[in-house]
Amino acid sequence: MRPVREGGAVLDALRVPAELSAREPAEVRGSGRDDVRLLVSQGTRVTHHRFADLPGQLRAGDVLVVNTSATLPAAVSGRAADGGAVVVHFSTRDWRSPGTESGGGRWAVELRRPDGAGSTMPRPGGPRGAVIRLPGGAHLVLDEPLTPGADRLWWASVSVAVPGLLQRYGRPIRYGYTAQDQPLSAYQTVFALPSRDGSGSAEMPSAARPFTARLVAELVSRGVQFAPLTLHTGVASAEAYEPPYPERFEVPAATAWLVNAARAGGGRIVAVGTTAVRALESSVDAEGVVRAAAGWTDVVVTPGRGVRAVDGLLTGLHEPEASHLLMLEAIAGRAALSCSYREALRLRYLWHEFGDVHLILPDEG
Repeated sequence: MRPVREGGAVLDALRVPAELSAREPAEVRGSGRDDVRLLVSQGTRVTHHRFADLPGQLRAGDVLVVNTSATLPAAVSGRAADGGAVVVHFSTRDWRSPGTESGGGRWAVELRRPDGAGSTMPRPGGPRGAVIRLPGGAHLVLDEPLTPGADRLWWASVSVAVPGLLQRYGRPIRYGYTAQDQPLSAYQTVFALPSRDGSGSAEMPSAARPFTARLVAELVSRGVQFAPLTLHTGVASAEAYEPPYPERFEVPAATAWLVNAARAGGGRIVAVGTTAVRALESSVDAEGVVRAAAGWTDVVVTPGRGVRAVDGLLTGLHEPEASHLLMLEAIAGRAALSCSYREALRLRYLWHEFGDVHLILPDEG
């Protein structure tokens, strides 16, 4: 899997100060989940709002496409063969070896070292054949790197069914910029639905986190419609320009119909999160018609590929090295994206899953 650059990410020159990482959920910092800031960009015109003002930025006939994947407690403590403590981040099932109820099959995993503060530090994977002991007498065996020549993510054979292991022993994946552990409920969005087979996202589809039931009801009352789909996200990329690997998705027939009908009627299709973009762009044909689809997608949205199914995007703020920014550039354009991020830095917006939100709308003026 080659790094995605397309001539370099648009924000290479920008640096995000550590103090702009959101360290706690908005409901801990303020009055509620929707108590975050909302940066709205239409072309190079940028305005600043609260997330609770979102209904005023949309109009009747618009469709918000939301990811219903639930967040898994995907971090499990374990022991390496030398007795050293490790944390295993369970990322994505191997679609070629899904496992059974009695055996876990193969999963993409990331190994981390506990750092003494509840979060974890990167740890190289491997070697091949290494055994990691897990709670309850389970274990996994590292088979091969997910990407040849890299050792961050490995395919691992797991001795037990992973959904059950996670429900019993797992906790949400947490990184060092957060202040403390949070309950799994802090990592679920209002749209999250449990799956029948225990699948879900290793990390929260966080663009939807600020939505509340009250805000959803207000949007519906104003004529904004919601279209659900599912994409189970893996562990976020920690390497510059590393593209996402195949992820499981489903676009229901009802969602495909609603998106097509809204576009035909002049409504705007606004994806809530990069995951919703990836799923929609995996189910759209060359003429821009969305079809019901399900399976595993390896689509990577870049400016060169472009987008066919979405007009706008509601998303968090991404690190300058993240390949997600190429998707944002494909939707907003290079000049608009650069302008938005400079404004976000100037006014000290907060980054990461508990941070502020960016709404990209089409430039209509």
